[in-house]
Parts: sequence; structure tokens; C-alpha cells
Amino acid sequence: MKKKISIIGVPMDFGQQLRGVDMGPAAVRYTGLISRLRALGHEVVDTGDIRIPIRDSEACIKKADSSINEDKFLKEITQICESIYTVGKEVVKKGHFPLFIGGDHSIAVGTVAAVTKDNDPIGLIWIDAHGDFNTPDTSPSGNIHGMPLAALIGEGHESLVNVGRPGKKILPENVVLIGQRDLDASEKKRLKKSGVTIFTMRDIDEQGISSVANKALMKFIHLKRIHLTVDMDALDPVEAPGVGTPVPGGISYREAHLLMEILADSGKITSMDLVEINPILDVANKTAELAVELTLSALGKSIL
Repeated sequence: MKKKISIIGVPMDFGQQLRGVDMGPAAVRYTGLISRLRALGHEVVDTGDIRIPIRDSEACIKKADSSINEDKFLKEITQICESIYTVGKEVVKKGHFPLFIGGDHSIAVGTVAAVTKDNDPIGLIWIDAHGDFNTPDTSPSGNIHGMPLAALIGEGHESLVNVGRPGKKILPENVVLIGQRDLDASEKKRLKKSGVTIFTMRDIDEQGISSVANKALMKFIHLKRIHLTVDMDALDPVEAPGVGTPVPGGISYREAHLLMEILADSGKITSMDLVEINPILDVANKTAELAVELTLSALGKSIL
């Protein structure tokens, strides 16, 4: 099915210590995302980038260097996510497919808020090496890119929980995580109690990616829409070296494409995030190229 796609760039790296993912949207555009989506028959509009404060400003440098800083750019991230919400909401209102390109994964606080409504439940598929389910009380680092999923179910920093509108944006039972292999100790306990469904790399190894994908879709058989968020560190670093937090033993090239193809076949993917591409750490733009290829698969490209 041909779509009207609106690309929204979010060149933000406030959610983590390592710099570089702010250049992710540029790398993806450089790789020809727009022309390749149009070649599939989609209508594509690039809305440009969300305006991001300069992290190297004097105030931000002081904040980053402060040993007593507890909020890890909470104010900046909240403001950016509010902007994402505003722009994303307008795109959804027009009936377009919002494709958000990050940036670190904390942008999902704004993206998921933008595509959800209190009276219209949506499924959320979270593909990531990590759980992103920490709160300020459990996070070893305090980095907010490890907290967005928790915020979306209503736990963590109050300002993030209330982005767009007050309270949780999605029910835990409507969340499926895929590809996890690096979870903090407290995060594991929280996930086990949360009610979310998780398919770790062991599950993928034992069951196969096809089975995992179809089980994920069965969780959402009662829902009309699914938001897909893809952190490129879910892929094995051999396939995707240009990420800030690589973890060995990830999803393979072919597994990732098959996962995207099966999700596309469902016809339920109505919005998508692509995050954590770090061109500084990449090899010949390999990760951005793979990110574009996976996006094309998620939006209907097939072998035949």
C-alpha cells in the first residue's frame, strides 16, 4: 500500500554521553532515503529537522561537566520532545505516515506521544539491544536515552511522562521488545514485573526471527495500528558498527530484513522511528545504509 510519508529529523544527542548521533538524520538523507522511498511509489515530504539547542553552548557545557548534575539535560530533552509531539501530531492529523529519524532513543518520548491517543490504543514494537526501561532511581548512568520506554508507560521523570499530555502514553501489555541482550540488573526486575512482552536474543536464537515476528503481531491482533521504533544497536556490530552503544551477538542482516518484511506484510505499521546512528563511529556509512534498507523493507520493499 502506497503511503504519504512525512520525514521528521531529530538531530539530538542530549540523551547520552557519547556525541555523534545528532548527525544521524543527515547520514540517512545522504544515503538516499527520500528518492528510494519514492521509487517504491510512496509520496514523500521532508519536513526538515526539529530545532535543537546547541549542546556546546556555555550553559550546556557547564551542565555536562557538573559532577552534581542530576537531570542529564532533562529540560532540553523535554523541550525537544514537546516539539516532536507538536510536529508529529500535525503529520498524523493530515493522515500521513510519520517517519522520525534520530538522534538518540530518548526522542521516542515525543514520537510515541505524537502518534497515540487515549481512546485509540496502539501497539509499540521496540527493537533494541537494550530495554530503555530504567528510571532515575535505577539507571547506573542517569542517561535519559536509557529511560524513554519507562516514561511512556508513566514511570520516571515527571516532565517526560507528561510530554504532549499528562500521564502514560501506552499500556505495558501493548508493548513488545525485540532483540535485547544488555539489561541492567534493576531494569531486568522492572521488566519482569511490567507486563510488557520481551523477546531477547536468546528467544530469537531458539525460536527464529520469523516466529518472534509473528508472535509479536499476534499480541496486537486486536489493534489497528503499530508504531515501530528501531534502534540500530539491535543489529550485530558487524552489520551496524556506527552506533554509540554496540553489543556483540545482535540481530543479523537477514534476520533484520525478514523482521521488517513480516511487519510490513501485516499492514499495521503506521509510524516509525529510526535512531542511534552515529556516523562518527561508522565505517563507510555502512550503518546508515543498512538503516535505509531496513526502512525500505518496513515500508513495503520485497524480494519479489
